[in-house]
Amino acid sequence: MTSSAPRLLPVGENDIQLMEFLRHLWAGRLWIVTITALSLITGLFFLLRAEPVYRAAGLLQIEARSGTLGLPERMQSLIDADPGAKASGTAEMAIMSSRSVMAAVVEELNLQVSARPRPWPVLGLLPERIGLPDLWFGAFAAYRRGTESIQVSAFDVPEAWIDRDMVLTITAPGQFRLDLPDGHSLAGPVRQRLARADPAVTIMLDALEGPPGRQFLIARRSLAAEVQRLQAHFTVAETPKGSSILRVSYDDPSPRRAERILDAIARAYVRQNISRSAAEARNSLQFVDQQLPLAAASVKQAQDALNAYRQAQQSVDVDYETKTLLDRATRIETELNALALKEEELQDRYTVNHPAYQALLQNRAMLEAQLSDLRRSTANLPETQKEIFNLTRNLEVAQQVYVQLLNRQQELRVVQASTVGSVRVIDTAYSNGVMIAPRPGRILGGALLAGLVLGAGAVLGQRLRNRGLRGAQEIEKLGLPVFATINHSPDAVHHRRRKGWLPLMALSHPEDLVVEALRSLRTSLHFGMLDAETHTILITSAAPGAGKSFISANFAVVAAQAGQRVCLIDADLRRGYLRRYFGIEKGAPGLSDYLAQEHPLETVLQDGPVPGLKVIASGRFPPNPSELLMRAEFGALLQRLGAAFDLVIVDSPPALAVTDPVVIGRCTGARIIVARHLETMASEVEAVKRAFETAGSKITGAILNGYKVAEGRKYGGASQAYDVRYDYRTDRD
Repeated sequence: MTSSAPRLLPVGENDIQLMEFLRHLWAGRLWIVTITALSLITGLFFLLRAEPVYRAAGLLQIEARSGTLGLPERMQSLIDADPGAKASGTAEMAIMSSRSVMAAVVEELNLQVSARPRPWPVLGLLPERIGLPDLWFGAFAAYRRGTESIQVSAFDVPEAWIDRDMVLTITAPGQFRLDLPDGHSLAGPVRQRLARADPAVTIMLDALEGPPGRQFLIARRSLAAEVQRLQAHFTVAETPKGSSILRVSYDDPSPRRAERILDAIARAYVRQNISRSAAEARNSLQFVDQQLPLAAASVKQAQDALNAYRQAQQSVDVDYETKTLLDRATRIETELNALALKEEELQDRYTVNHPAYQALLQNRAMLEAQLSDLRRSTANLPETQKEIFNLTRNLEVAQQVYVQLLNRQQELRVVQASTVGSVRVIDTAYSNGVMIAPRPGRILGGALLAGLVLGAGAVLGQRLRNRGLRGAQEIEKLGLPVFATINHSPDAVHHRRRKGWLPLMALSHPEDLVVEALRSLRTSLHFGMLDAETHTILITSAAPGAGKSFISANFAVVAAQAGQRVCLIDADLRRGYLRRYFGIEKGAPGLSDYLAQEHPLETVLQDGPVPGLKVIASGRFPPNPSELLMRAEFGALLQRLGAAFDLVIVDSPPALAVTDPVVIGRCTGARIIVARHLETMASEVEAVKRAFETAGSKITGAILNGYKVAEGRKYGGASQAYDVRYDYRTDRD
C-alpha cells in the first residue's frame, strides 16, 4: 500500500556555523596577530613604566589585660576593675587604623616631607628598567635613573605652599638649588640649614647623591593628606576570626621604607594601648598631685593653731582619758579621709547604685555615726581640755591625710610605670623583596587575552560591517535577474572543504532543497536563454568561496538527468578542481592540453556519472592560462560543442581575481555570476558587471547561493525556502 503525505524535516543550522566562525577568524589572522602584538607591547610598556610596590607584613597579638606584672593585690586594683578582660579584635583594628595612630607615625618619621627623583614624563621607570645609558645632556639629565638619592632632615614652608611640588636641582657635588613657587630660589651646600625670612622657608639636606643637573620634586604635605595616604596603604585583619591575632601589612615602592613605616605604626599603636591601660592610674595620680599641696597646708595650719593655743595656756596637756578619745577620733577621721579618696576613684568607674559604691557609703555612714558619739563624749570636758583635744585631733588628722596622699602618690607612680598594655608584637615588619604590583604574569596574560579578544572582535566587527548580500532584492537592484536562490546546506559546506573526491549532491541527496533549487535554475535558464545565440553558459563569481564549481557540477548532473545532452568544462586553468566531483585523476588530459594542441577533443572528453553528461577537466595548469583562453581554438571549441550538446556549462575562475572570465564571456551565450549570501558584497557584483560591460559583454543574471533562512528573515529577505522543509515522497508500508 502506498500513500503520499508531507513529512517534516529538521530546520537547518544556526546562523553562523562554528566552522564558518573559525574560518573568518583564520582569514583575519593577520589582524588578530597584529592587534595581539600591539596589546602585548602596550602591556609590557605599562609593566616597565609602572613603579613597583612591595609589601611589609607583621603580626600582633591582643592579650587579656594584665599589665600589672608582680604588683601587690591592692595596687593591681588600680589598673583595671576586670584584669582578665580582652579587647575586641574589631575595635583594636579600628584603633590601629585611626588618625591618632597614623598622625603619630607621620610625626615620628617626618613623613610630611616628600622628596623623590623627577620621573620621566609618560615613560615613567622605563628608561631605568631597560638600562638605557645615562643621558647627561640637555633636559634628559633631570630625570630619574635610579642612581640618585636624597635625605631631607628639615623642610618648612608657608601654609599657602603646603602640598606644592618644588624643583630641587643638583648644581655641583654637594651643592643644590631649590626653586620656590614665587620665582625665587635657595642655594647652598648639603648639611647646612638654609632659610629665608619672607616668606618663611627652611631646608636642610643630610645627603644628596646624583650627577649635576639631576632634579628632585620636594614638597611638604599636609598632615591630613599623609594620614590618608598611610591609611590607604595599610591593612589589618584578624586571622583567623576571633583569634585575637592581627596580621598587618603596608605597601610602598621601597621595601625598607615599608618596613620602617609598619614598625612605626606598631610602636604607635602599642604606646597608645599602654597609655590607655594606665589611664586610670594617670588620672588618679593627677588628682593626688593636686591634693598634696592642700594637705601640706592643712598640716601647717593645724600645727600652728595648736602651738599658739598651748603658748597662750602655758603648755596645758591632756589627761589619759582625753588622750584615748583623741586617738579614737583621729583614727575615725583618717578612715573617713581614706574613704573620700576612694570615692573619687569609684566615681570614674561606677554609678552610685553599684554594690561597691553602696558599700563605701554604708561604711562612711557608720564612721560618721561613731565620730558623732565621740564628739558628744568630749562635750563634758573642761573648756581647756576640750580645745586642746580639738586642735590636737585636727593636727593628727591632717598629718594622716598628708601621709596617705604621699603613699598613694608613690603607689600610682609604680602602677603607671609598670603598665605594659594588652598588645604584644609577635613578628616585626618584614618584606621579602618580591613585588606585589604590578604583576608581570597577570598584566601580560591580560594583555594577551585582551589582544585576542580585540583582534577577534575587530575581524568579526569588520565582517558584520561588511556583510554581503542579504537577499535577492539587493542583486535585482543592480539590474540583474536572479535565476535561483539556493539554500544553505551543511552538506554543501562540508563538501567544499573536503580533500580528495567530492560527492555530487544531485546523486547523493537528490531530494535536498539545494538540488530542487538547481532544478528550478534549469527551468529559469531554459526560458532565460531563448534569445541567446548559443546554449553555452559561463558560471563565475566575484571571489573564491562563492560555490560556483559546486553549482556547475551539480547543475550539469541535474540538466543531464532531465534528458539534455550536457558538456561541463572546467575553464579554471589555475586552481580548477571539478575533476574531483567526477573521479578524474590529476594530470588527466583536459582543456589546457586541448588548447595547447597536445590532445584531440575525443581524448579530453570524459564520461559523466549520468547518461548524456560529458566532462572536460582543466588538465595541467599552464603558465599562461589567459593566453590559452584567448586563442581562436577556444571559441571554435565552444561552437563545436554547442552544436553537439544541448547545454554547455563553463566553470571559470573568479572574475575579480583574474581576467579569464571576461575573455571566456565573449564566446558564451549567457554569463551568470554566483554570489554567496552574506559574504559577497554588492559592490563586488557591481564591479564584475562593469568589467564584463567594459569588455563588450554583459552579465545575464545571478544565482544567490548559501541562503540562510533565519538570517534572511532577520533582514527582510525573500527566499524560496521556509523554516519548515517538506519532502513530498511516496511512503511504502
